[in-house]
Amino acid sequence: MKRENIISVRNLTKKFGAFTAVDGISFDVAKGEIFGFLGANGAGKTTAIRILCGLSKATSGSGTVAGCDIISQSEDIKRNIGYMCQKFSLYEDLTVIENMELYGGIYGLSSKEINSRAERMLKELEFWEHRNDLVKSIPTGWRQKLAFTVANLHGPKVIFLDEPTGGVDPLTRRQFWDMIRKIASEGTTVFVTTHYMDEAEHCDRVSIMVDGKIMALDTPAALIEKFGVKSMDEVFRSLARNAVRNE
Repeated sequence: MKRENIISVRNLTKKFGAFTAVDGISFDVAKGEIFGFLGANGAGKTTAIRILCGLSKATSGSGTVAGCDIISQSEDIKRNIGYMCQKFSLYEDLTVIENMELYGGIYGLSSKEINSRAERMLKELEFWEHRNDLVKSIPTGWRQKLAFTVANLHGPKVIFLDEPTGGVDPLTRRQFWDMIRKIASEGTTVFVTTHYMDEAEHCDRVSIMVDGKIMALDTPAALIEKFGVKSMDEVFRSLARNAVRNE
């Protein structure tokens, strides 16, 4: 069966003056794939993600995300993706349902669609009874799971997760990854960055950036075998130790 790529990038480059943050990277990500995008501080992964999300323009190179050109269709990209990060996710002074109404409106959903999807998703999460709770009153682990649910509210083709499990306990991390695998099995592509190398081993494939370049890209098992080590942590360390720059 032919692989259907939802993200395709060729020779993507981003320069800031004389500094090259992203240096000619190329890769594809398939529909429904969990793709790990790893790199040490200063590797260039955040810059690359901003380009893929339509938030920044590449200096050169080409690519598509959800069928939209990264150069000329950045606004179309934003309508087809979800995004979640550790540092900012939900508005703490709004209730759970108010956050879903806000983001649903931003994504262009009707009130009827928002209400229907919010009820279904919160019931699946077993959180419907807390829909009127203020976000700031909810434990961190639940906030992260709710933020992920909100990012998936409009049924995006791709969800970008930027260190989504930072600061949560191991049990919540496992539950979070159960949620990731579920939406991937339903056809949503998950593009995730993480500093937890045990999480990287849950990805279908992993790329590792060093100093703006992709230095490794394969399945976790293949990378572990190629580097002759026992874990993704050792793979990452063997590459990251060669990094010249730091953020």
